[in-house]
Amino acid sequence: MTTRAKPLTRRHEFVLFFDVTNGNPNGDPDAGNMPRMDPETGHGLVSDVCLKRKIRNFVELTQADAVGQRIYVTEGAILNEKHREAYLRLRPDDPDAKKAKKLTPKTDEEAQRLRQFMCDNFFDIRAFGGVLSTGINAGQVRGPVQIAFARSVEPILPLEVSITRMAVTTEKEKDERREGEDDEKRGDKRTMGRKHIVPYGLYRAHGFVSAPLASHPVKGTGFSEDDLDLLFEALTAMFDHDRSAARGEMATRKLIVFRHDSALGNAPAHALFDRVKTWRVHKGSQHEIGAEALDNASAPRSFADYAVTIDSEGLPEGVEVVER
Repeated sequence: MTTRAKPLTRRHEFVLFFDVTNGNPNGDPDAGNMPRMDPETGHGLVSDVCLKRKIRNFVELTQADAVGQRIYVTEGAILNEKHREAYLRLRPDDPDAKKAKKLTPKTDEEAQRLRQFMCDNFFDIRAFGGVLSTGINAGQVRGPVQIAFARSVEPILPLEVSITRMAVTTEKEKDERREGEDDEKRGDKRTMGRKHIVPYGLYRAHGFVSAPLASHPVKGTGFSEDDLDLLFEALTAMFDHDRSAARGEMATRKLIVFRHDSALGNAPAHALFDRVKTWRVHKGSQHEIGAEALDNASAPRSFADYAVTIDSEGLPEGVEVVER
């Protein structure tokens, strides 16, 4: 097992701003893959699971050969087989560890060692935690990093765009198209489809990093200062490696980190988040969102239509703010 340097001993919170242009930041499968929305306010939503997926993908892409930086939740993975790796490390001569469909720790000490193996080897377990007790039981881990749902700073208006496909998928479909030689009939045979986009939306998400859950001698996952730096690197660059036709242009616009000088923290998280405000820019000046001065303003279509400010005056003692 690995020994991680620089244990995380200070609490952190962060505010992440990212935007989307002509894309779908997080489709809802229960609503025909429309962008997720708050039906009462019209604000767009992006789930915490969606953001964690992008972080995982970035770490997997950039840390593929690094010791201890594997990703537990990967596409097509059989999670129980990853739990089995821990048993094989602890019980190399046990035939059951190699083939049994169910395994459980024999002692509390072994349970702790199994849990530690998972934390030491998988970045996302060390960061986000996980339930590892499915069949082959490697315990449960409560992660120090949590991310809330992202919400657009203003209501969004999704558009449904019709698209056509010129190609065919089967010989039968090709023969059906041949039946009509003129353009009108040929057009009737084209496959129609739809995609949902948000013309523009600026989203804000809050995140939390608990030092005790990272460095506690028994319950801690071992999430380190180096892991924290990698997390922040992922938050700033993850959209650059997540391009697709569905998501259009997405980018992290600002990452604001509040760093405490103690493990338990020096101020409530909500009081720090309240210091970060978003304004609409109109006619060369900043206006509070919803102000009457914006009644005739055009709809926002870029990050230049907004301004983000941080009230750094009179920060609580022991708290510093860093923009990344």
